[in-house]
Amino acid sequence: MERSPSQSPQQSASSSPSSAGSAPASSPRPSGPARSSSADGTPARAAVSYDERLSAPWHWWLYCLLLGVAAALVVYPFGVLPMLGGLAVGAAGSAMVVSSYGSARIRVAGGSLIAGDARIPVSALGGAEVLEPAEARAWRSYKADPRAFMLLRAYVPGALRIEVVDPQDPTPYLYLSTREPDRLAAAVEAARTTAA
Repeated sequence: MERSPSQSPQQSASSSPSSAGSAPASSPRPSGPARSSSADGTPARAAVSYDERLSAPWHWWLYCLLLGVAAALVVYPFGVLPMLGGLAVGAAGSAMVVSSYGSARIRVAGGSLIAGDARIPVSALGGAEVLEPAEARAWRSYKADPRAFMLLRAYVPGALRIEVVDPQDPTPYLYLSTREPDRLAAAVEAARTTAA
């Protein structure tokens, strides 16, 4: 599994499942659309059994507008045009940050679980545990293992914890914030059954 340098602090604080191990079963592959080859050798898009975007809550967009107003007030003494520019730049800049942070996706496709910029074959995954909000808070705080891979969004109350069973991978589990943990667990299990 590989990660990009643009991960959030919560993600970078935990290690990726193949950061130390070099097992072929869970070796990193480039992220992107999962593809397979058709009978004539041409690539075909693999079936996606689960796809979720961890988009930011609606009220965060209101905060973007308020930050734009704050920026406009800062430059108000310089005139109307700078004030309008401050409004536009402040609102647009904060909206870009919110959009980027909320663009993380979780997908199950082509025999792999893709979480953000990380990808791991479902054959390297074990049992999945659905975490209710209270248990999810515990697993992202005092119960957390620093070796775990976490795709964490605190505004998503539920989560799924999936064991990593590859003996050459030091990562004990994946912690994935998700609004539909039951459906994600079922998709991973179905993909693992199909791959077996």
